[in-house]
Amino acid sequence: MSRWRRHPAPALAGLLVLVLSALLLPPASAADTPHTRAVPLTELTVVSEQVASGLQRPIALTGLPDGRMLIAEKNGTVRAYHPDTGLAAQPVLDLTARIDTSGNERGLLGITPAPNFARTGMLYVAYTSMPAGALTLARLPIGAPERLQVLLTQEHAEYNNHNGGQVAFGRDGYLYWSLGDGGHSNDPYKAGQDLSTLLGKIVRIDVNRTCGAKPYCVPASNPFVQKRGARPEIWLYGLRNPWRFSVDPVDGSLWIGDVGQGLVEEINHIRPWQGGANLGWSCREGTPVFDPAQCRPGVVYTDPVFEYEHFMTESCSVTGGVVYRGSATPEAWGTYIASDYCSTLAFAVRPKSTGGYETATIGNFPIQPTAIDADVRGELYVLSDYPGWLSRVRFERVQPAAA
Repeated sequence: MSRWRRHPAPALAGLLVLVLSALLLPPASAADTPHTRAVPLTELTVVSEQVASGLQRPIALTGLPDGRMLIAEKNGTVRAYHPDTGLAAQPVLDLTARIDTSGNERGLLGITPAPNFARTGMLYVAYTSMPAGALTLARLPIGAPERLQVLLTQEHAEYNNHNGGQVAFGRDGYLYWSLGDGGHSNDPYKAGQDLSTLLGKIVRIDVNRTCGAKPYCVPASNPFVQKRGARPEIWLYGLRNPWRFSVDPVDGSLWIGDVGQGLVEEINHIRPWQGGANLGWSCREGTPVFDPAQCRPGVVYTDPVFEYEHFMTESCSVTGGVVYRGSATPEAWGTYIASDYCSTLAFAVRPKSTGGYETATIGNFPIQPTAIDADVRGELYVLSDYPGWLSRVRFERVQPAAA
């Protein structure tokens, strides 16, 4: 079940943000531009090759400038993989003493290097912390866990599911962090539409400055800075459990896999000028209405660009991925790739130049995909949860089906 919709023209303020971003950030390099025209998605398939095993519930991964991939394990350890030397025997980071792993969805959940990692060695991590499972955003040098600094927390004590936990830097230089709605089912705290809490949100903060007692600042262009009763850190709201999102390094847009309750799984594509967008939960689950009591007249909801059925199918939980910006398969350049934890289907979504989105199912990933991410060259890898695998992903051309 899919929906394709065009979005309204951006507001003037959003255009100013884009202009400033273009002035402040270096332009995309020549390597960011494909040399081969993208082919229809139906002419692509994904192929996976296992390159490492023995991981303990690997949950997140990220690429480093030196070619390594860092792999976060749910218990709080971080392992390093390099294609030339394989999986390092010992963790490069151990945060187990800080991590609450009670329940299936708590643990070390997200990891990303600072943009200046090559110089500073600084990492940003998201996890559920001891003793009560608070959602926690922190930073630390990779070789000095004792220097961990907590930046931001959100209470999440009653239920152990829906922790979110992705962290990523945008092209704007700000740090983005996703948080689930508080857990259980049916949005028990009605957090999705409540701007006074960080639950059910993606936040955006400036971690290069401090403001007052806070070890970060809130960007003045955040959408709710001037709204009474709203948390100014909020960038997007109306989310259920966006535990995997990514930033397209070319245009700065966010691609979000938001886990549904039982009807549909959804993928959202949010452009840089769409800060403040309401993605609907728990008024809606995807595009269908879920709880009419949470719907408000006159509120504008941003539709997913792709959704698929969850109810009575083999699917159970979307695993958001990334936009392919590598060079090994230029025909796939600009294609967003995601999957589902249970079905392992490989979903491909790509914006059309004429508006709307092209979508297709292009094969399967290995069992239980928990994260899909890219190395420094833009080539893709995928993690498998209980088997403890890391697999390299590549695209292959296939002949289109006969008409």
